Amino acid sequence: MTLALFDWLVIGLFFLIVLGIGVVASKSAGKSSLEYFLAGKSMPWWLLGVSMVATTFSADTPNLVTGFVREGGIAKNWAWWSFLITGMVTVFIYARLWRRSGVLTDLEFYELRYGGKAASFLRGFRALYLGVFFNCLIMGSVTLAAIKISSILFGIEPIYTVVIASIVVAAYSALGGIKGVIWTDFFQFGIALLGALYAAYVAVSQPEVGGLSGLFSNETLIGRLDVLPDFGNTSALISMFIIPLAVQWWSVWYPGAEPGGGGYIAQRMLAAKDEKHAVGATLFFNFAHYALRPWPWIIVALASLILFPDLESIKTAFPHINDQYLGDDIAYPVMLTLLSPGWLGLVVASLIAAYMSTISTHLNWGSSYVVNDFYKRFVKPDASEKELVLVGRVSTVLLMVFAGVLSLTVLENASQAFNILLLSGAGTGAIFLLRWFWWRINALTEIVGMIVATINAFVLVLLIPEGTFGNEYIDEFTMKLLIATIVTSIAWIATALLSKPESTEKLQAFVSTINPGIGWNNFKQDHKAGLGYSILSIFVGTIGVYSALFGIGNFLYGYLMAGFGFLLLFGISVFLIFKWWKK
Repeated sequence: MTLALFDWLVIGLFFLIVLGIGVVASKSAGKSSLEYFLAGKSMPWWLLGVSMVATTFSADTPNLVTGFVREGGIAKNWAWWSFLITGMVTVFIYARLWRRSGVLTDLEFYELRYGGKAASFLRGFRALYLGVFFNCLIMGSVTLAAIKISSILFGIEPIYTVVIASIVVAAYSALGGIKGVIWTDFFQFGIALLGALYAAYVAVSQPEVGGLSGLFSNETLIGRLDVLPDFGNTSALISMFIIPLAVQWWSVWYPGAEPGGGGYIAQRMLAAKDEKHAVGATLFFNFAHYALRPWPWIIVALASLILFPDLESIKTAFPHINDQYLGDDIAYPVMLTLLSPGWLGLVVASLIAAYMSTISTHLNWGSSYVVNDFYKRFVKPDASEKELVLVGRVSTVLLMVFAGVLSLTVLENASQAFNILLLSGAGTGAIFLLRWFWWRINALTEIVGMIVATINAFVLVLLIPEGTFGNEYIDEFTMKLLIATIVTSIAWIATALLSKPESTEKLQAFVSTINPGIGWNNFKQDHKAGLGYSILSIFVGTIGVYSALFGIGNFLYGYLMAGFGFLLLFGISVFLIFKWWKK
């Protein structure tokens, strides 16, 4: 596909604005590591909230959602919709606690909560494990999406896509630090959302689709349009709905939906002006992430099933596609080839924006681990602030190189990366929820949980043949997830109960700093606030966001009364949350 002159002008202007923001932000970012990684803890809720949404609005997310819809219908999205519960728990319980901790990174929390060599080891090891390996796996999957999009739209070789993308995003990320990342996120989110909406409009405008009414009445989509799985299909009900809602949300550590907060979500909360701004940012993020964004991608995915019902039809239309990258998730960039010149530049810019906003956040987040939790803590504790910023910029570039190599040599599709990430964190989520409230959890508990979860993922993915666990009630991957969760949970709970807890002095220091409210009956706190209103807010907030999701869907389906009913329920939820929160 050839870009018109106007398309190139739009893309060129986009790059100039992004790099300009990075240059402007670099003036303050270079002052100290606090400025470089947390913007001096001065960011407002609305800017942080949009930044969180932009980060998860990555280039691979439309591909992932498209793959889900094509493979299992709309209902398969419960694999990630279930994480809303995790998000609401973070909003109403953990956002305040994180902001209260005063740490620079969430890994610094380990030596606030635990003591001794085990705490130091945990902090240093996870700095490299999460900041480098795990983080680069995520960035590699996002870069893989960029490879597929550029291959479909322009026939560009993967190596050239990786090189061009890496140079641009690493440059402005290294220059501007987190402040540059957050402000470019704000700019990029608007472009990314507009591009997704226009792509959906073009998809339903195709003669074969026949508009929204034609889309939702097409026989090809029978069985794929239900938002909830078929309750008569036991396997689909358990795998797609019950397990995600009953187990997955609390048991699995997944980037952007970490139980108890963590990663770049924690970084945004720590960069907030105060506790109220931290809470407001995460609340806005969860609404936009789960209710506002999914439907444009879902519409494109459904339309793709009409135009390209199977992989063979995609291969026939695009014979140059490398078989390594041929999967259902590639249908999203395939649909973008339908765009007309002029608008194509905007949509391409929106995809570039989605890619850059995600990668830049992960680069800065990973670099913060390398600098604060490894280099400064173990290599050179007396390093100057300028040296720490320099190490941050160098590590940013190296992380991008590593991620590019992974995307070219290891990963094949978005679902593969999603499944690997879920399994490698299965069973550890409850540790991150309970460590703020249960005094028996110690550093060894987290070490054992991390090691057992990693071994489980390695064994289940690489050593045990496919088809070993799947049955008529639960699919193969869900069984693996349950096995990993149970084994890991037994291991870390036994460790917490049988090993020696942290010293009383260390635990009291933690309680005095955080003031968690419950679970510390033998320790002094400034005040012991209960969690009654927080738990009510979690329940009502979850119902409210799901109501907004269903309401938008019903409007698109043409069920206006149901749509208004769900939006009314959403409005009531918002009213109750603000009323309770004032108390």
